[in-house]
Amino acid sequence: MSDQHEYHVASKCVLMAFLLGPPLRLTRTRAKELLKFQAVAVRGKTRVRHDTQLAPGDIVEISTHRQADDRSLGRAGLRIVHIDDAIVVIDKPAGLLSMGSDREKEKTAHRMLNEHLKALAKSPRQQVFIVHRLDRETSGLMVFARSEAVQSALQRNWKDVTKCYLAIVEGTPSHAGGTLRDHLVESKSFKVHRVERGGDLAITHYRVIRTVDDRSLLELMLETGRKHQIRVQLAAIGHPILGDDKYGARPSATRRLALHSCELKFQHPVSGASMEFHSELPDSLKALVERRRP
Repeated sequence: MSDQHEYHVASKCVLMAFLLGPPLRLTRTRAKELLKFQAVAVRGKTRVRHDTQLAPGDIVEISTHRQADDRSLGRAGLRIVHIDDAIVVIDKPAGLLSMGSDREKEKTAHRMLNEHLKALAKSPRQQVFIVHRLDRETSGLMVFARSEAVQSALQRNWKDVTKCYLAIVEGTPSHAGGTLRDHLVESKSFKVHRVERGGDLAITHYRVIRTVDDRSLLELMLETGRKHQIRVQLAAIGHPILGDDKYGARPSATRRLALHSCELKFQHPVSGASMEFHSELPDSLKALVERRRP
C-alpha cells in the first residue's frame, strides 16, 4: 500500500478548508499535525500553511509515512515542541547528547533531528544548526535553527532570551531567593571553576519553590549562559544539584542530574513574533520533591 496519496482540487479554497472537507474530512487536530511535520505538499512544495491558496487542478499530496518518523524520535524520548521554516524547538530527555562528541557522533539530538527532517522533506539537504547546548544529563527545552542565517540571529540575541531551569538541590539555601554572580574558567580536565579575577562572568537568579526533607526545588533564571554555570554556582553555595557527583553532590538514588530546562521565551528570528515554550518537570524528578501524605 502506498504511503503517498494524491487529492485533486476541484474549486478555489484555502488548504485547511480542503483538508477538513471531503474527501479527506480530517479533524482540525490531525490537519494541524500533518502541516506541522510537513507531511502535506501542494504543487510539490511541503512548506505550506493552513491558509495556502488552492486553485482548481492543484494536487495536494499527503505522505502518511512521515508520521512514523516522528514516532522514532519518541522512542528515543525526544519530542518536537514546535517546528516552522526557521526554527525547531525540542524537549530533550536526560542521557542524550545535544551534539556529537569524539566518543559519540550518532546518538545525539542534533543527528536524530537532522535525519528526521531529511525523511520528512525527502531531501538530504535538510539540516538544523546548533544554537545552544544542554548537558547530556540535563533534560528539557532546546532550540535549533534551520539555516545558518537564523542560527547567527539567535546566537547574536541569545542574551535577550529568557532561559528558566528547575533544579533539585541538596539542603535548603539560607535565603529564599537571590542572585549568584561569579567568574568562571574551564580547566584542561573540562571542569569549570570559580576565580577571583578574569574568566567569564556568570549571573544566575534563583528562588526556592519547595523544600522536602533534605532537598529543595529551585527555579533558576539565567542572565548569562556559561558552561556548567548553574551546577558550579549552586555547588559553591553548598547546595549541589542531586546526582551531580562532578561538582560534589553526595551519592544519590537519582540516576541522573536533577536539572531541567523548563522555559524559553524569545522573539522569532524571522517574523519577530513572541515565542514562549514550557516543559514540565519530568515525573522522575517530581517524585523527589513531592510532599508525602501523613
